[in-house]
Amino acid sequence: MMKKLLLVLVFLSAGFATANEHVHLDRAPIDPNNQASLQRGAKYFVHYCLNCHSAASMRYNRLQDIGLSEAQIKSNLLYASEKVGDTMTVAMQKADAKAWFGATPPDLSVEARARGADWLYTYLRGFYRDSTRPTGWNNVVFDKVGMPHVLWQLQGQQILKEDEQTHTHQLVLEKPGTLSPAQYDLMVADLVNYLVYMSEPYKQQDKRLGILVLAFLAILLVLTVALKKEFWKDIH
Repeated sequence: MMKKLLLVLVFLSAGFATANEHVHLDRAPIDPNNQASLQRGAKYFVHYCLNCHSAASMRYNRLQDIGLSEAQIKSNLLYASEKVGDTMTVAMQKADAKAWFGATPPDLSVEARARGADWLYTYLRGFYRDSTRPTGWNNVVFDKVGMPHVLWQLQGQQILKEDEQTHTHQLVLEKPGTLSPAQYDLMVADLVNYLVYMSEPYKQQDKRLGILVLAFLAILLVLTVALKKEFWKDIH
């Protein structure tokens, strides 16, 4: 029942507005080499995002690459009939979603590559109360966004307040959530860290392989120069 309610809220607004391209983006404090952060981010993704958004290009067993065992994946991240080798999909059919809500829920497999880590980090911290919106929420990064703030119980409720001196708008925490602002920012950073990893799960392996290849080429260059000198020493 709760999943259905979340789905209704997420797609209550059928149209999606264009993201605000002029807003300041905060730097996302992510570390793709921090496995503890990636593991926490994977947990947050499954708990809060996977109810509505799929990640069809990602398999649960890929989480073993960030240090989780198969037993940990089964006990902590699988809640229905999913198997460790399955992709991260949702039960809702695309045709049903379009018929019910007028839009298909976006797949998040490569969202970090499309938006960027800073955009996601700022977006997930940029929701505020807006009584003019169908969901009651708006976002400083994505004006008139159709998605409600599914993490509001953790962050609390923000309002967009105008500074009388500078005539600029800033977010003000009106009602605190279960997490402090610092704790919520850390949670969002972990979630974004995982989204970045999920969009390119082989990136760190490719970097390590690239370093090894460059090191091999450097050694080969030294040996080649030494061999050339040995061949030509009698001529010169």
